[in-house]
Amino acid sequence: MTTGQRHGRAAALGFAVLIAASLLARDAASTDRMAGTKPAENVQGTVLRVGVQAAPAISLPAETHGRTWTHAHGGRVEVVRIPFEHLYDRLMAGLTGTDAPFDVIFHAPGWAADFAPYLREMPARIAEDESFDDIHPVFRDRLMRWDGRWVSVTVDGDVFSGYYRRDLFEDPINRRAFARRYGRPLMPPTTWAQYRTIAAFFTGRTGPDGQPVYGTSEPFARGGQEVWTVFARAAAYTNPPGVAGAQFFDPDTMTPRINTPGWVRAVREYRDIAAFSPPDALRNGITESRRAFLDGHTAMALDWGDTGTMAENPKHSRVAGCVGYFVLPGSDEVWNADTDAWQPIPNGRRVPFLAFGGWVAAVPRNAPNPDAAWDYILWFSNVRNSMADVLDGRTGVNPYRYSHFVEVDAWMRVLPPRAAADYIRVIRSSLDSPHAALDLRLPGFQAYMDSFETELTRILAGEVPVQEGLDAAAARWEAITDRHGRAAQRAHYRASMGLAPAAP
Repeated sequence: MTTGQRHGRAAALGFAVLIAASLLARDAASTDRMAGTKPAENVQGTVLRVGVQAAPAISLPAETHGRTWTHAHGGRVEVVRIPFEHLYDRLMAGLTGTDAPFDVIFHAPGWAADFAPYLREMPARIAEDESFDDIHPVFRDRLMRWDGRWVSVTVDGDVFSGYYRRDLFEDPINRRAFARRYGRPLMPPTTWAQYRTIAAFFTGRTGPDGQPVYGTSEPFARGGQEVWTVFARAAAYTNPPGVAGAQFFDPDTMTPRINTPGWVRAVREYRDIAAFSPPDALRNGITESRRAFLDGHTAMALDWGDTGTMAENPKHSRVAGCVGYFVLPGSDEVWNADTDAWQPIPNGRRVPFLAFGGWVAAVPRNAPNPDAAWDYILWFSNVRNSMADVLDGRTGVNPYRYSHFVEVDAWMRVLPPRAAADYIRVIRSSLDSPHAALDLRLPGFQAYMDSFETELTRILAGEVPVQEGLDAAAARWEAITDRHGRAAQRAHYRASMGLAPAAP
């Protein structure tokens, strides 16, 4: 059976669950072949240098699994930690330089277009391994490949979710007050409009501990991963049903769409939600905004899956036992750039957003120890190790394998039964959604992001109106696209969004 045939079968839920169960059973009986492949030869004594961000997320499991890989296979791992704001530049310098500083790199899927020419293609013995059938296809088939080549392995699954305080939402006084004010029950939001209303309602109220509560927590500081909360909103407002690849560019002309009315609404709502956030919100990155929710200062939060497990750990959270989860809000209308009009969505629609896309691991073309490097990557991401990682909020690893969703008993070791069921349901339904939107992946990714962040910062500071700032960002995107070649960028963009090649 070919890789494509096997992956097509794995997309069916029943088959995927069987794969997950068989892999888990095999892992329980074996320690040397947990990844499903024969350990690489000549690993003994090999020293691998691993480039990763300087934060517990990903670097912690890189070290942990490095130690167990050493014990099992005899090699040794040296983890090189690089601040996230410098990670792209340091990794690119290593890929393109005459020296070979890294055997393995952990990077963002959005950098794949820039990195792919300098990465080794995955050996056939690995690409055909059945353990990849356990990886959800939204990651495996869309983010592990570039230009038809298998160049990386998913080691983390990222999708934005919502978090809320059940104790606040279920409080009878809050429920009565909300119903009187808005004429509907207090429930987790299904649209961005409801999200704003709920945030406004809770801001200024008092929590069970007598401290003031704010509506929600999101990052706003430049470089604090704030762009993904903007992109998450834009996903709901800029992806018309049945129109793929519409969010960032016109896929036929590569004209930026980041200054269209859908984006203007997304950025305006993002800017305005700061009024219902903690007082220092504009200075907060993802770490600080996450902490605000875990410390009980906000009624809601938007974040990756890390918060789910951290929130239920009393050592790290003051809201343990009180957290609920919801799929990213949606909208009852979407901007259709083809018709230049808002298009109604009967009964509304949620558009989960694969913010960032989850970390991937790759082997540079100039890596001196490629066989050992692939062996380490498979060890890092095997079923047993990855299951341990997703249960530990410190690792930054979120569910990406089918086996991560079927091991309910494992989740109940770190989450209360209700929380465990809700947490994996929200993430799984987001990944399975036919409306799930992909993040940007394009050559020049960092330049596109930097120019967008520059204008977003000016908007949040009140220096320019939303439309003016987005017009300036769009002009910069036009220049970046021209610099890389519009035809080439169009081909890359269409491929990354799952579209057929454009007509000549």
